[in-house]
Amino acid sequence: MSRKRKLLLYTLLLVVLIISVVAATAIGAVAIPPSETLRVIVSRLTNWEQLTQNIPETTVAIIWNLRLPRVILGALIGSSLALAGVGFQGLLRNPLADPFTIGVSSGAATGAALAMFLRQLTGLNFTHMIPVFAFIGAFIALFFVFNLAKIGGQVPVVTLLLAGVVVSSFLSAVISLLMVLAGEDMQGIFFWLSGGLVMRSWPQLWFVAPYLVIGFLILISYARDLNVLLLGEETAMNLGVNVEQTKKILLVAASLITAAAVSVSGMIGFVGLIIPHAVRLVTGPDHRILLPTSALVGASFLVWADVVARTVLSPQEIPVGIITAFVGAPFFIYLLRKKKKEIRL
Repeated sequence: MSRKRKLLLYTLLLVVLIISVVAATAIGAVAIPPSETLRVIVSRLTNWEQLTQNIPETTVAIIWNLRLPRVILGALIGSSLALAGVGFQGLLRNPLADPFTIGVSSGAATGAALAMFLRQLTGLNFTHMIPVFAFIGAFIALFFVFNLAKIGGQVPVVTLLLAGVVVSSFLSAVISLLMVLAGEDMQGIFFWLSGGLVMRSWPQLWFVAPYLVIGFLILISYARDLNVLLLGEETAMNLGVNVEQTKKILLVAASLITAAAVSVSGMIGFVGLIIPHAVRLVTGPDHRILLPTSALVGASFLVWADVVARTVLSPQEIPVGIITAFVGAPFFIYLLRKKKKEIRL
């Protein structure tokens, strides 16, 4: 793809994302015109207070304090999960891989469920510690998966996947036990495991954004190595790629992004599976293009998935993880059937 076409593609996707953010912020139980929404956002970003002179303070508060941070957080999480999906699929050379494949998300979910259980058990306010517990849980899971998969200093892809399945299964049992012990508080754990952006505000953005930036910079700097790894590990080694070191760095980077996203939103599945695959069909397998493009598409996708989640049964809200599962599960079945046909051939 030429530089001009790449620039045009990135510009188009960025414009779509900006329009999605403004439109999604305008949509809700209280209908707000997109023009007013845009005026409030520009006014707050530029301190140009004259733009909001004719807009009620309640409307400004709804947009700036309630809706906009939730929408932006959805964009950051969608971008994070899509980026992590690209990393895992490139690293494992498997289109069925996503951030949930190696147990990182299960680890984060276990950490969050443990924080909720301790809140009920001790009566202390563990609410603000849920993201921290989730983050720690994700990296403990990664530690066990990595060490279980390691054979003689190397980490084969097959054993990595198997270790991920084993650790995920064990952690699912731990979560189920915590839900049983939680009793009345089980519903809170269930809604967190289903994934959602309810009652999220500006502080959560700063927990996700730095890790997204760091993870993206690491992944994009290894885009060439990911391209070479698609040819196979032996070929990559012959072409000068330090395969084992690259695996470790990419595994930690993708897990870092996933852990940060899951720690504030719960388990939102399938974004890291369907977005990279769909984008790859359009842009091709070059990770130098695939990574930024998937990040932009993933952001827009989750913004609109969250709009559906909070409006389709309004005033009741559906966890956004359920919406992504309804979209992603049929796509996963399609990929699985396609993979089976390729194996038969």
